[in-house]
Amino acid sequence: MATACGVDFGTSNSTVGWVEPGRPVMLPLEDGKVTLPSVVFFNADDDAVTFGRAALADYLAGYEGRLMRSLKSLLGTPLMDGQTEVAGRALSFRALLGQFIGELKRRGESAAGRRFDAVVLGRPVHFVDDDAVADRLAEDTLADIARGAGFRDLAFQFEPIAAAFDYESQIDREELVLIADIGGGTSDFSLVRLGPSRAGKVDRRDDILANAGVHIGGTDFDKYLSLAAVMPQLGHGSELKNGSAVPSSYYFNLATWHTINQAYTKKMASQLGELVRDAREPQKLQRLQNLIEDRAGHWLAMRVEETKIALSGQPSVRLDLDRLSPPLLLDVERQCFVAAIDALVGTVGATVDRLLTDAGVRPEQVDTVFFTGGSSGVAALRERIAAAVPTARQVEGDLFGSIGAGLALDAVRKFG
Repeated sequence: MATACGVDFGTSNSTVGWVEPGRPVMLPLEDGKVTLPSVVFFNADDDAVTFGRAALADYLAGYEGRLMRSLKSLLGTPLMDGQTEVAGRALSFRALLGQFIGELKRRGESAAGRRFDAVVLGRPVHFVDDDAVADRLAEDTLADIARGAGFRDLAFQFEPIAAAFDYESQIDREELVLIADIGGGTSDFSLVRLGPSRAGKVDRRDDILANAGVHIGGTDFDKYLSLAAVMPQLGHGSELKNGSAVPSSYYFNLATWHTINQAYTKKMASQLGELVRDAREPQKLQRLQNLIEDRAGHWLAMRVEETKIALSGQPSVRLDLDRLSPPLLLDVERQCFVAAIDALVGTVGATVDRLLTDAGVRPEQVDTVFFTGGSSGVAALRERIAAAVPTARQVEGDLFGSIGAGLALDAVRKFG
């Protein structure tokens, strides 16, 4: 049996894959499920740390503490070398990521009944857009964290290439495939020649025609839906009595998963009190102030995320924000969501167009577009990608498991 595993450390969800004789296996990490949401909750009431769904449940149950999500988004940013306060103690973000990666390793080993000393880690095509130095630093940082968590040998693989390996294990003829991996933090693409006769090769460089990626994913769609549909009800875009705009920093912090906690500082609270007094629509700012005092930012972000997912299947969603004071009941239209993310969709689509150009491939030459990643269900984005290769058949992979399975297959090739 394989002595190495594949770890897909995702912005929203993470998985661990392992190969039993002849087939990759996604290991159950929480309550029989193969995904572990990339969430950590520091429970101050019980002085305990919980992960994944248990972390979200503790937070929603109202325990006092600190919720951290979208941890992967810290890689490659100046925040990575900083720290945060947890239960009155300073905790570095490196240590925070180390705790989560270590938990993935521990749960994977428990499920497989064996120790994993080697790992292939998935990585986006670009941790950081248009900055090769920061991108390299992000990979080096993740490698250091993984070694600190107990992995002795490690390698990296682009996440869309890993998804390609998973798809390749399911086909019986050669294809030119566009892999579209739309995750929580990035949209990554690879153009790859796949087929049974190529699957056994260790060196696949000649089969990879091009890679491309952009730092846009599901959390960005959440952010812009929140800013368009919800934050105006809390004062975003409104004015003060002197005619100046209410500062947007509160709203951007609350709409962005990994900066929500920045809205809870004493300085922010003091400034917000003054804004309520000076606002032309004080009831909206009061609602914002109550939300921040209640530290309900993550709750609001989760409700927006649920609305985004629902809008992929229905034209309108009623959003019940009963925890706000006063409460809100909003009807959010799909068209509002489509308009809010239009620029993001355009950027992702342009990335696919450039990929084809760089590879010297005409759209009609692509046989298949393979969708994976939890955010690939966003209809507007999916339609734009499909339009770039209009004659290709569309195949949907395991939205959360394809990358982990491909990483497991790659781990066998690299480490045995």
